[in-house]
Amino acid sequence: MALDSLLRDYVDNCRFARRIAKFLAAIGFTPNLLSVLSLGCAILAGLFFFFAGNRIHHVFNFLLLLAGVFVCLNAFMDALDGVLARETGNASKKGDFLDHVLDRYSDVFIIGGIILGGYVNPRWEIGVIAIIGVFLSSYMGTQAQAVGLSRVYGGLIGRADRLVIIIAATFLSLFYPYPIPVSGLLNSLSFPFLGWTLVIFALLCNATALQRFYFAWRRI
Repeated sequence: MALDSLLRDYVDNCRFARRIAKFLAAIGFTPNLLSVLSLGCAILAGLFFFFAGNRIHHVFNFLLLLAGVFVCLNAFMDALDGVLARETGNASKKGDFLDHVLDRYSDVFIIGGIILGGYVNPRWEIGVIAIIGVFLSSYMGTQAQAVGLSRVYGGLIGRADRLVIIIAATFLSLFYPYPIPVSGLLNSLSFPFLGWTLVIFALLCNATALQRFYFAWRRI
């Protein structure tokens, strides 16, 4: 099951998150500003993934560490903007719409940085399939709401799962940056952790899109 709904419920009821939201509101932060800042973190993460992949050896770990830190910040701010909206009474359809649009751009910058960083070279098509799966799984969830159902967050993998996997792969790469070969039905593939992350997304995100389509289709 995707982590999205579980984490959303946890964050919404977390006293620490609500205290942070109140502090941010007191110093002038708005939910929309937090959403925009989360996009900024995603852009920086994507750039650091790109530069780390096309690495100068002695700064590789530093750039990859920065990429991981900014993915963490993107995830944190994305989780907190909804809490801030509810704590300040600013929850709105516009804010929800903006949040989802910026999340998709964030996905493009983070995953695009991994693709362009060469972590799945020479099989760049894996990255393209991963991006398609990410967009289709998100689309199926919101399209269900557009036709009168509740928004669908279930399935094998959601945005929270993707961010957790990327963060884990990034920090594992700090300790073992070398390709990991696998032989089998897919012939011989050899990617570092971040490359295998895109393989996982290519498979599971597209499967999630089909799951969400089937779930919504049965209920229309």
